[in-house]
Amino acid sequence: MALLHEDLVLFDVEAADREELLTKLANVLREKGYVKDSYPQAILEREAAYPTGLNTKGVAIAMPHAAAAHAVEAAILVARLKHPVTFKEMGGTGKDVPARLVFMLSIDDPEGHVIMLGKFMSIFCDEGKLVDLYETNNPKAVVEKLSKVVA
Repeated sequence: MALLHEDLVLFDVEAADREELLTKLANVLREKGYVKDSYPQAILEREAAYPTGLNTKGVAIAMPHAAAAHAVEAAILVARLKHPVTFKEMGGTGKDVPARLVFMLSIDDPEGHVIMLGKFMSIFCDEGKLVDLYETNNPKAVVEKLSKVVA
């Protein structure tokens, strides 16, 4: 089953703040049938309790997600932001993360979530790959690059 879809790769997404951004992206997943109606609220609550920002080299990112109970089908929405949106750093440091790339996960299997995060870390630890991904302007190319990692 494919987790990546060209229609879930968004460019130049704009939002005034984290809450607006999370709601906007969660609603894309909801409207396309990947998540339940409860997902947008669940993602806001989870992000407030367990921040997902990462100050990765090259491009700061965020990986918001909600519990598997809110998913219909596993998928990954990739959003390149027009302007950075401030997330809090993963791990409870309280530091701000000016995220420019967001990977919103619809996880329908809790164990799969941990495996997925591990696979993504191989990109997040490689500044060149992350910058290349950020600078890619074609949804198909983004899906191809990420598919090599999450396959």
